[in-house]
Amino acid sequence: MVKPSETFKKVPPYLFAGIDKKKAAAIARGIDIINLGVGDPDSPTYKRIVDVMHKAIDDPKNHDYPPYEGTKAFREAVAIWYKNRFNVDLDANKEVVSLIGSKEGIAHILFAYLNPGDIVLVPSPGYPVYKMGTILAGGVPYYVPLLEKNGFLPDLDAIPADVASKAKILFINYPNNPTAAVADIAFYKKAVDFAKKYDILLASDLAYSEMTYDGYKAPSVLEVEGAKNVAIEFHSLSKSFNMTGWRIGMAVGNAEAIENLSTIKTNVDSGIFKAIQIAGIEALTKPVPEIEETNALYIARRDVLTKGLNELGWNLTPIKATFYVWAPVPPSTNSNDFVAKMLDECGIVVVPGNGYGPEGEGYFRIALTATVDRLKEALKRMKDAGIRFS
Repeated sequence: MVKPSETFKKVPPYLFAGIDKKKAAAIARGIDIINLGVGDPDSPTYKRIVDVMHKAIDDPKNHDYPPYEGTKAFREAVAIWYKNRFNVDLDANKEVVSLIGSKEGIAHILFAYLNPGDIVLVPSPGYPVYKMGTILAGGVPYYVPLLEKNGFLPDLDAIPADVASKAKILFINYPNNPTAAVADIAFYKKAVDFAKKYDILLASDLAYSEMTYDGYKAPSVLEVEGAKNVAIEFHSLSKSFNMTGWRIGMAVGNAEAIENLSTIKTNVDSGIFKAIQIAGIEALTKPVPEIEETNALYIARRDVLTKGLNELGWNLTPIKATFYVWAPVPPSTNSNDFVAKMLDECGIVVVPGNGYGPEGEGYFRIALTATVDRLKEALKRMKDAGIRFS
């Protein structure tokens, strides 16, 4: 049998693929699983978007190959949305490209910039694709710690100058997965200045911008003056519009970076089915009161879970964004053992923090993707099993 490449040998199974296997095994044993693992909204895509999709599917002109970079109408819809949402002007022809979900764009941008051994500054904890995409593209991930004492923001000043001068890309992600931390314009300005100083491409992952609570409104890095000189931003309709399975997103920003990403994409994948892009246009260009309704759902779940965990000894503050709760594991245990205990003794699936990088050890992530009643049941099971933070 042909041996895999040395690069492939560095790639572990995807974090959530392993979790799915453990979940399936528990279900096979007859366990009633409460799945608080993968961040997949449990509410359906908004009906009017689905209705537009139904109509578009029936139109034969949407059945041929779509443009690799996205239809002109979809790219213009993205530009309109960015203008309305962030007051950012984008050239739909040069500064916007469609993505088959933001994940593929995040992975593909690395192939456009990395030579073997080039450094990428990767947040830890952080979305696993930043690291694994770097490795697959032949680069070397350099972990930038996100520490609780810093509000899970990177200390850019702590990155050694000799490392920063060799780095090609810096990933940032706010609102943050997995920590639910948020950032303000002052942080983005510092990140832009850092990227300019060291000639780094600043890659902003803004997938959770619309999942915000208690008056917080997430900004875009592109709101910073001069950001388009150094920054590319990835976004997705997955979380904002409950469209995870539709696989539609976009990258915007620096025209050269968009062109380079497009070159990679045209060589390794195809465009998004036109009917899905038409549904995306409906989402991006019309008022979306449904987002506020969905966020109210997550607020109710957040409040129940935060209160319940605090009654079990945790000391958590309510999150301001995303639908994740990032919590420390009890003392004298580790992430993997705690997650295994939750599954084996409570039938609850949560994610070990160390799956997001070294600084994730000692934490676990909960997704608010179950009803209030199921969250209350999860808390009851934890209490009955004697699981406390103490």
